[in-house]
Amino acid sequence: MALASAAAWGTPAAGQDALALQPSTQLAPAPGSDAARMRPLILRADALRVRPEIDAVAEGKVEFRRAGTVIRAQRLSYDSAEDLAVARGDVLIARDGVSYRGPELQLKVQRFEGFFLQPEFEFESLGAGGRAARVDFIDSARLRAERAVYTSCPRDEPLSPDWLLSADRVSLDVEANEGIAEGAVLRFLDVPILALPVLSFPLSDDRKSGWLPPTVGLDSRSGFELGVPYYWNIAPNRDATLAPIVMTRRGLGLASEFRYLEAQHGGRLQLHLLPHDASTGTTRDAWTVDASGKLPAELRYAVQAQRVSDDDYWKDFPGLVPATSPRLLSQDLNVEREMATALGRLTGYARLQHWQVLQTGNADELIVSPYQRSPQLGLSLAPQLPWGLRGALVTEANRFSRPDGTVPDGLPTGWRLHALGNLHRPFVWPGAWLTPKLALNAASYQIEQAGSPMRRASRAIPTASVDAGLQLERETAWFGRAQRQTLEPRLLYVDTPYRDQSRFPIYDSAERDFNFVSIFAENPFTGIDRVPDARQLTMGFTSRLVDAATGAETLRLGLAQRTRFRDQQVVIAGEPLTQRFSDLLFEGSTSVLRPWKLDASLQYNPDSQRIERSILGASFQPGPFRTLSAGYRLARGLSEQVELGWQWPVYRGSARPVGASGGCGGTLYAVGRLNYSLRDSRMTDSLIGGEYDTGCWIARVVAERLSTGRTEATTRLLLQLELSGLSRLGANPLQVLKDNIPGYRLLREPRGSPIPNPEP
Repeated sequence: MALASAAAWGTPAAGQDALALQPSTQLAPAPGSDAARMRPLILRADALRVRPEIDAVAEGKVEFRRAGTVIRAQRLSYDSAEDLAVARGDVLIARDGVSYRGPELQLKVQRFEGFFLQPEFEFESLGAGGRAARVDFIDSARLRAERAVYTSCPRDEPLSPDWLLSADRVSLDVEANEGIAEGAVLRFLDVPILALPVLSFPLSDDRKSGWLPPTVGLDSRSGFELGVPYYWNIAPNRDATLAPIVMTRRGLGLASEFRYLEAQHGGRLQLHLLPHDASTGTTRDAWTVDASGKLPAELRYAVQAQRVSDDDYWKDFPGLVPATSPRLLSQDLNVEREMATALGRLTGYARLQHWQVLQTGNADELIVSPYQRSPQLGLSLAPQLPWGLRGALVTEANRFSRPDGTVPDGLPTGWRLHALGNLHRPFVWPGAWLTPKLALNAASYQIEQAGSPMRRASRAIPTASVDAGLQLERETAWFGRAQRQTLEPRLLYVDTPYRDQSRFPIYDSAERDFNFVSIFAENPFTGIDRVPDARQLTMGFTSRLVDAATGAETLRLGLAQRTRFRDQQVVIAGEPLTQRFSDLLFEGSTSVLRPWKLDASLQYNPDSQRIERSILGASFQPGPFRTLSAGYRLARGLSEQVELGWQWPVYRGSARPVGASGGCGGTLYAVGRLNYSLRDSRMTDSLIGGEYDTGCWIARVVAERLSTGRTEATTRLLLQLELSGLSRLGANPLQVLKDNIPGYRLLREPRGSPIPNPEP
């Protein structure tokens, strides 16, 4: 036993530093080693009486260290034979990020066995703690507390914390990652909101089976919803969540999710089931599969599929269908294999893609679905070529069919065999590049159509193009900062001969959105079925200002236009294009006026001298949790709308929360997004809510209105109470806020894990 007393230290020699203890608790050797049984003891105090290898008594500002444990007190006695420390008077003990403070402690130090009377405890990593009538330390991994309370709020007397979890008895087992509270009651603002005879909870970010906090919500179609999820930690790489749900307008339901992550496979399966929907009198369900992995023979697979039981599912349960295409659900299965050949890397693949179309009873709102591929078989080759040549070859066989119940009837179906190939040679010099290219689009069709005999048709269409550009830079200074200015002009010449394609069906071709990316594409159409005749030159340039110190783009301006040297006869719909000069595209973005950021994209028709399409946006972000955004979108003759989004503090109370009996002391944030259609003079989608953050709890109230038709909408009310250091109660609106509000930031970042605990 090594002992040191501050009172017994002598005066250091000249030039020597005085002895001093460092505030480190990492003094213990590795557990189980021989050195662990000979751990040193360090004791510091104003007065110290020592009988070597027998005992020691320390008084006045005592500091005791051994086996990774630090004890501070006014008086401490230590029995060496029993390894027993008895401390009294403002006792503080700290170990593994947890500290206890109280009047009296008895502890067998190395075994960490003993008791602490009336301690207050603090979990440093959580910023939370509480008090207990007595804590019994069973060993270094287990303890039991009597009449304990826990909170992450300030615990200044005489005010009570805003939220408090109390229990008759609490048992903690660190090795089992389990805590059990008996007679647990959760109080919020002095009101009991949850009481359980036995409550089990994990002690870390590691997952643990058990009941999660209930979820509540209010829906204009389903009424009041209450769910009680159960989390099942099946294995480190597998888990499941089962949530019985009660809806006042529909009855009982079940939401479930199963996740797995194997060495060769991974995925997620979801099921939403209503055995008897009281509002419709039918059984309703929805399921989702998202999986991928490896199969024998070096095959890889991916499955993404979703189906629902009826056409109104997307209206009644908007949170369970994709927000971008709620009425068009895909079932997609893909298998592929890569092979090394003498010609280069070859990839073979097989795909099956079907659609479920959710139609409405209103004829004006019927949608036309894409074709199904049943199946799609293909080979893709990236050949290795000499002399700097590069190329690609893709060939496919597709069987196109129509989904059940689709509109309009009578569209052609059948087989298509096609091949796409290209050969190009990039030339790159400092500040310049040039790429000549030859491409071929060949297709053969076997066409079936109701009331007509089967027919066959084939065609092959070549395309020649030259893509060239410059990348010029210079150092300059703008807006008081050193900048790098670029000038990037670009030319694309395309020559494609005319081939009459009116006899061929359109299975997967559509016009690309006209923007800065598509204007520099050889083919302005997607898919295979249409190749426009072209003899045209696209000219454009982009100029940027880049901050020389940070590399951040502070300004970008772009301009582009296409010139046709002859009429374009092949179109998807409408008349041939005779316009010599295409619409003029302009784009711009700047963050010069910090903290403002401005974006603009315009499509100007020189013949009509008006703007055909425009997207204007502005955002203001002066700091964390402060964002304002506004946008304007115009597609002439189709839509015109204004968007607003925000996250902003609107009220700030006192510097710190003052307790449930002392008034408000947090910050209130307004959050929301509004979409207003100027064409229809109505609000389409909207999201409005508030977040109140006191530091130890956050309350969220979010109302969401989703348009499901010209005269229909679904409204949801999401309520959540987040208790810092404990859990979240209620419906979870965080994903909705992140998806809808540009620049939105979580007030608390969630703690993660390889397969994280599901959000309560």
